[in-house]
Amino acid sequence: MKTAIKAIVPGFMVSTYHFALALLAALLYRLPSRRITVVAVTGTKGKSSTIEFLNAIAEAAGKKTALSSTIRFKVGEHSKPNTKRQSTPGRFFLQSFLAKAADAGCSIAFVEMTSEGARQHRHRFVHLDALAFINLAPEHIESHGSLQAYSDAKFELGKQLARSKKRPRFMIANADDPESGRFLSLPVEHTLPFSLSAAQPFEAGERGGHFTFDGREIEVKLPGEFSLKNTLAAATVMRALGFPLEAIARGIASVTKIPGRAEEITAGQTFPVIVDYAHTPDSLRALYSAYGDRRKICVLGSTGGGRDLWKRRVMGGVADEFCDSIILTDEDPYDEEARSIVDSIASGITKKKPEIIMDRRAAIRRAIESAQAGDVVLITGKGTDPTIQLARGKSIPWSDADVAREELRKLQDIR
Repeated sequence: MKTAIKAIVPGFMVSTYHFALALLAALLYRLPSRRITVVAVTGTKGKSSTIEFLNAIAEAAGKKTALSSTIRFKVGEHSKPNTKRQSTPGRFFLQSFLAKAADAGCSIAFVEMTSEGARQHRHRFVHLDALAFINLAPEHIESHGSLQAYSDAKFELGKQLARSKKRPRFMIANADDPESGRFLSLPVEHTLPFSLSAAQPFEAGERGGHFTFDGREIEVKLPGEFSLKNTLAAATVMRALGFPLEAIARGIASVTKIPGRAEEITAGQTFPVIVDYAHTPDSLRALYSAYGDRRKICVLGSTGGGRDLWKRRVMGGVADEFCDSIILTDEDPYDEEARSIVDSIASGITKKKPEIIMDRRAAIRRAIESAQAGDVVLITGKGTDPTIQLARGKSIPWSDADVAREELRKLQDIR
């Protein structure tokens, strides 16, 4: 139905409709963002993790917080999983969330913002105090029409910061990303670049690492260089907002696990099992690199519904480069034939022979059963997604973490 409407209704009318809804939602809830400090995070990868670090820092400083991310919604002490399969929720939900946060006495809210949300004006009439741009890589190309259009949609979020009535406003951007220049040129009071190369000395491994910030070593307890970049972004934001260095260090060190983000599933086995949301070539490469020389057993698929067809073969190539054993499986086929998606991924694998197991539970079971002490099982693509999406809007409940845990326990019982 949505596709049919888009085909017959002019684009400007659709945009006007979304804008009007955003205005109505803001007025209905009386512009709640004016009553609370609002920090937004955007980028292709790492948004939810960065928000978890931001929240931990604020809590370490004794602040009552709220957050909205792909992983969860939180207002004060109350937290619930995000089951909407939207990183930036709808306009009415978002304004309601900010109103509840302000009414509950939260002093700061952290909000994940996306290009898809920007296209539908979900960000409009949210007055931002700060925006963090963490990276940009190809994604949603079919949806936006081109990489440039995707980048421009991200930049709309920067424009929203410039429109904000708040003062002062802070723009924080990853200087190592080529797209950071135009974010850092926005007409706001403070523009602050961050760069891991400027955080020397730093070290990253599968058990965490550290970097240097404002003359202090900051300990990070999550794996990979990507975790250092996310935490550095969070540290830069919170330092700009006046949070003490001690709270920044303590908050970051307190984060030992983020659901669906390099999440280790343990049941007494002799090898790590990792569940991660990685669903682009860049994010796969970053995750696989974090586990060094371990023998890697990789379970992966790709989303259907015509989404980012280009990346399937490339993801297969990344798995071919890093993984010792590759198991291809179903993910979210939507209205596509699931096997054709897997075959597209397999076309990028030329050095190894992937195993194809379309049943996702069976694929995870196979990976776990084949693992030996010292190996690592890496299950990617869904993270905390609560369902597998099928054709005609149908879905089935799902959790990679729960399934991995169940299969590990079965294996322990057998052994």
